[in-house]
Amino acid sequence: MKMYVGNLAYSVTDTMLRDSFSQYGEVSQVTVISDKFTGQSKGFGFVEMPDAGEANNAMNALNETELAGRKIKVNEARPQTERPQRNSRW
Repeated sequence: MKMYVGNLAYSVTDTMLRDSFSQYGEVSQVTVISDKFTGQSKGFGFVEMPDAGEANNAMNALNETELAGRKIKVNEARPQTERPQRNSRW
């Protein structure tokens, strides 16, 4: 199950997220999304856990808890949708 984790402090790393979620079971992938130009975190990320029961336990336990000074939001990730192509002025 893939989960969206929002309201992350900019200092949160993949390792910090993995450590938080791994208390509830096996974590297969963690990604904190960063700006492609500056490299700074965008304040959200994704965590994947292969076992749906463990993922639900993690989601329920960690939603609205504090991580690095901010209350995080955890819920099931929605499927990525097609975004319209941007018109480039260059």
